[in-house]
Amino acid sequence: MTGASRTSGSWRNWAGNVTARPAREVTPASVDELAATVKRAADDGLKVKAVGTGHSFTATAATDGVLIRPGLLTGIRQIDRTAGTVTVESGTPLKRLNLALAREGLSLTNMGDIMDQTVAGATSTGTHGTGRESASIAAQIRGLELVTADGTVLTCSEKENPDVFAAARIGLGALGVITAITFAVEPVFLLTAREEPMGFDRVTAEFDQLVAENEHFEFYWFPHTGNCNTKRNNRSAGPAAPPGKLAGWIDDEFLSNGVFQVACTLGRAVPATIPAIARVSSRALSARMYTDIPYKVFTSPRRVRFVEMEYALPREAAMGALREVKAMLERSPLRVGFPVEVRTAPADDIALSTASGRESAYIAVHLYRGTPHQAYFTAVERIMTAHGGRPHWGKLHTRDAGYLAEVYPRFGEFSALRDRLDPERLFTNDYLRRVLGA
Repeated sequence: MTGASRTSGSWRNWAGNVTARPAREVTPASVDELAATVKRAADDGLKVKAVGTGHSFTATAATDGVLIRPGLLTGIRQIDRTAGTVTVESGTPLKRLNLALAREGLSLTNMGDIMDQTVAGATSTGTHGTGRESASIAAQIRGLELVTADGTVLTCSEKENPDVFAAARIGLGALGVITAITFAVEPVFLLTAREEPMGFDRVTAEFDQLVAENEHFEFYWFPHTGNCNTKRNNRSAGPAAPPGKLAGWIDDEFLSNGVFQVACTLGRAVPATIPAIARVSSRALSARMYTDIPYKVFTSPRRVRFVEMEYALPREAAMGALREVKAMLERSPLRVGFPVEVRTAPADDIALSTASGRESAYIAVHLYRGTPHQAYFTAVERIMTAHGGRPHWGKLHTRDAGYLAEVYPRFGEFSALRDRLDPERLFTNDYLRRVLGA
């Protein structure tokens, strides 16, 4: 099959807060076609960006040059059961990968809470879930294939081009276009999820203990209340006991999406109602337990559209910072209808990972799409940066290369590699100029 090239219209991300009008869009059907596309763009003086499903809230994939869509670069290339790996084309959505792995009796070790992104988009921006020992999706990469600015196809791993591998697992699209990724996988296993309401003071006081006692712990705090909802995921010997169809629909669709959509719409129209809505919402989700294969436990449908900012903090600083956020909201006129999400990750060895070299906790704030977010996000960001926070690369923030070079010890290593692989900055855009420098 031959890929398509066409003059482009406009492109918009999932949240609708980023738009772009590329000069042309290309959908290559092979690695060779993609390499030729990159070389042609360079000859034409056009910048190049690859885009996945647009789930980043930042403009990391926006371009006025050539927009590469990976819709024909999908599917599994190889499963190596001896090595415990799967090699998958870069445009494969995580959902499709999870379904294919499950059919083969395999699973990723950890993942985030949505699976609509492509594998390359998710890893390139540092998508993560929560875990005591298991880290981001990018930390599960064992190899990758990358088309660089001169059209060269590089194969990278710990043994082959290890300097590129060390950085390109979370590369923001700044080092080239990823065409395939090899992930570590393991035999499919069962997870038991325990969801339980808990008070803010108790969760924050017992946070370290809850993290230590559970393989995967996270919680959501409902602003304007003292209420949280906690989730603990731990491996189980079984048997599988998924949520009943009716109970699962009520919690995951009716309450978490349908009723929540109505509540968000009302809160946006009449902000004074938000505290009362928050009190009702925080009590609506009751305790429940269920056991299923990993992707069905880790992930949830997300149909209510929003904008988001998330910061990774040294784990020991996170609860103090969260208490500061709560105190800030209590003394401000801001009305926030979306829960604040808290997750954790172990330290990893990826240069631009938000958990690079330090055990981390994540604090994520959201607002319903169309709600003015600047005042809230600015106030939260001020607290996060005071604690040396690292912003998620795919979520809203105002940091620049000067700040980021201070909080990432290996920032210079990444910059030097970028200078070598893309000296003419073929893969840059306004967002990368801000966060990585010119």
